[in-house]
Amino acid sequence: MGYSLLVALGLLFVLEGLLPLLAPKHWRQMFLQIAQLSDGQIRFFGLVAMLFVMLLLAFHLFTLPV
Repeated sequence: MGYSLLVALGLLFVLEGLLPLLAPKHWRQMFLQIAQLSDGQIRFFGLVAMLFVMLLLAFHLFTLPV
């Protein structure tokens, strides 16, 4: 379990770093647009993202071959 978590975190950091590496100008514009959102809008986006990932993980876990 610990190894899988480290691999997942490593992959997350790699994916998070791709946009600033490849397109820093667009990343900065997107970051500034997100900074202008209200707290409620940011929370809603975070909630939707978490639910989406939880559904993906549940689908993956419950469809593994036995």
